[in-house]
Formats: sequence, C-alpha cells, structure tokens
Amino acid sequence: MRRIFPLNDADQLPLWRRPIALLFLMAMGMPVAFSIWSALLNNFVVEVANFQGDDIGLLHTVREIPGFLAIGVILILMVVREQVLGLSALLLLGVSTAVTAWFPTLGGILMVTTFSSIGFHYFETVNQSLQLQWIDKAKAPQTLGWLMSAGSAATLVAYVLVVMTWKSFDLSFNTVYLMSGGFTALVAIYCMVAFPQFEAPNPQIKKFILRRRYGLYYALQFMAGARRQIFVVFAGFMMVERFGFEVHEVTSLYLVTLIANMLIAPVLGKIVHLWGERRALVFEYTGLICVFLAYGGVYWFGWGVAIAATLYVVDHIFFGLALALKTYFQKIADPADIAPTAAVAFTINHIAAVFLPVLLGLLWLYSPFAVFILAACMAFVSLCLSLLIPRHPMAGHETIFTRPVAAPAE
Repeated sequence: MRRIFPLNDADQLPLWRRPIALLFLMAMGMPVAFSIWSALLNNFVVEVANFQGDDIGLLHTVREIPGFLAIGVILILMVVREQVLGLSALLLLGVSTAVTAWFPTLGGILMVTTFSSIGFHYFETVNQSLQLQWIDKAKAPQTLGWLMSAGSAATLVAYVLVVMTWKSFDLSFNTVYLMSGGFTALVAIYCMVAFPQFEAPNPQIKKFILRRRYGLYYALQFMAGARRQIFVVFAGFMMVERFGFEVHEVTSLYLVTLIANMLIAPVLGKIVHLWGERRALVFEYTGLICVFLAYGGVYWFGWGVAIAATLYVVDHIFFGLALALKTYFQKIADPADIAPTAAVAFTINHIAAVFLPVLLGLLWLYSPFAVFILAACMAFVSLCLSLLIPRHPMAGHETIFTRPVAAPAE
C-alpha cells in the first residue's frame, strides 16, 4: 500500500480509489471465501471426515476461539495500521480457505479452520471499525445496507457457479475451495496495491478500554454472539443431517437467501434510518423468537423440508437488521473509541461461542428440539435488552436510564 492520505481529502481521488470503493471491495471479497467455505463445510465434514454432531460442535468451538481473542487486535494496532491489518487478515482468510480440502481429517480441518478463522475475525474486527470511522453518521444505515447487499451480490455469483457446475463438471471440494479462497486473496492483494492508506481525522486509542457507558452495547453483543452460534452451527447442519441435502442443494438454499438479502438489505438500512435502532432491534428479536420456536417445531411436529428451508431464509433476513447494533454504537461512541471498542465488542460477542458449540453439540445428540428452544430464550433476552435503548441514542444518553446533557447556551 502507498502513502498515507488524509480521509478528509479523499474526494480529490478518482472514485475507484476512494475509501468507499475500498469498503465495497472488502465487503465483496470476504464473503466469497467465507460463504463458500460455509456452504461446502457440512457436506465436506460429513462425506469426507465422517463428522457427527459432537465433531461439528468442536469444530465451531475451535473456529470461534480467534474471535474470542480479537482483543489482540489492539496490541497489533500499536505497530500496524488498521487498513494494513485488515487487508492482511483478508489475505490470510483467502489462502486458508483455498487449502481447506488438503487436510481431510479432524486434526487437519481444525488446524486450517483456525488460520482461516484468525483471518476472518481479525478482518471483521478492523472492517467494522473502518466502516464506522469512514462513513458519515447520517448515511451510515443506508450505506451499511448497500455494503451488505454488495457482499451478497458477490457471493451470489459464486453460489450460482457452484450450483450450475458442481454436478455438470463433477467438481471436487478442492477445486471450489481453491477458486473461492484464491479470489478473496487476489482482492486483498489488489486493495493493498491500488489504494493509499487513509488517515481518519480522529486518532484511535491504542489500548484496552472497557467503558461503563457502553454496557448495554456489550450486553447486546454478548447475546448476539450466543444466539447466532446456534443458527450458524446447527441450522445448516440440520439441512444435511435431517433432510439429506447435497452440496448443490445446500448451495441453492444459500442462493435463495442471498437473493433475498440483496433485495432487502438496502431496505433494512432505510428501516433502521426511519425507525431508529430501538424499534428495528425489537422487530428483529421478536421475529427471531418466532423463527427459533418454529425450528423446534421441525423436530417436535415433524415438519417437512419446505418449512425448514423457508425458516432458514427468513432467519437470515432478520439477522440483517443487526446493522442497527453498529449504528447504535456509532451514535453513542467517542470517535477515538471505535477501534479499541470494536475489538473488545468482538471478543465479548465470542465469549459464548467458545463453549456453546461443543456443549450444544452434545445436547444436539440428545435433543435438537432443545437446542432451538434455548436459542428462542436467548432471543427473548436480547429483546428485553433492546427495550433499554433510547429512541434517540447519543453520547451521554446510551440507555433509557440516562439523560442527554443540555448544550451550554452561547
């Protein structure tokens, strides 16, 4: 990457070299590797490594450990710039995904997953920080919605290629992993070469901070991480284990989900802008409670594959409203706190992820129904917490129990 360039002067650059272009490229580069890895994972571990519920739980526990250690980003930022770290992490994710099929054993999969997870979680930590620093608050919900849509569009192309070519060309896991991971790695390298290093006007604090006034944000992050683990680990696994989905069928389901996200993500941004974070999150968590209860019904009442697949798509749509959590923090945060708090929040988000997958993997062997009922309970706790968000959050007015300080008269 080239010289340091002030963010306030970025309008002088051609559009393809501005910060927003970099954010869009990163938003499109990361999901290709991560989504293809996820789409093939359940079939890969079942067909090649003979995984069962406890094995998949262990794998996802190992995958989430780097997320729990995302606080280490603060230490790295003492010697490496955020933009450099983010793109280096993106490169690591791409390379690790590319070689996944070279290690078709439990130990090998755990090893390569650890490296790809370091890349993914460190990239996401830095990426969220850069988004909140580089995007104007007034435009944040809409812009974040468009970034989500761009990521979905890139992954859509990858999924279409997998669906159309998996059986027609008798593709192997190795071929698809090499192509998807290689694409992400090339995007990272291009971004390192094509863009200058942007300098935000507010220098970031490069030390560990844990502020009391961010307490509600921390609590929401913790519950979001715990709740999401159940969906990430077991919703897709259910489609393979219970309904016998093959690779092209799983990818087709992901494809439908992506199309829905592409169309709806910008709308979700507008919803957050118009409704505010409180109402958007209340709507999300209420919907997730219903979805998780319905997941339980798939096992309790023996509902068919059509209902399960529909729930999977609806689940993803509701999760898209999580961008309201980002904009809530952007509104209450000191601008200098964004990078260190992003790292702390990412760690808090992954506390439950370290132990929940393996424990719930064991519970899954006994009762998948119980796993999804537990997820519904977690969504209910999140709903209660979201009711503490004020209608117009800002620094000094982070919860309904605090009141904004009036500006002094001039």
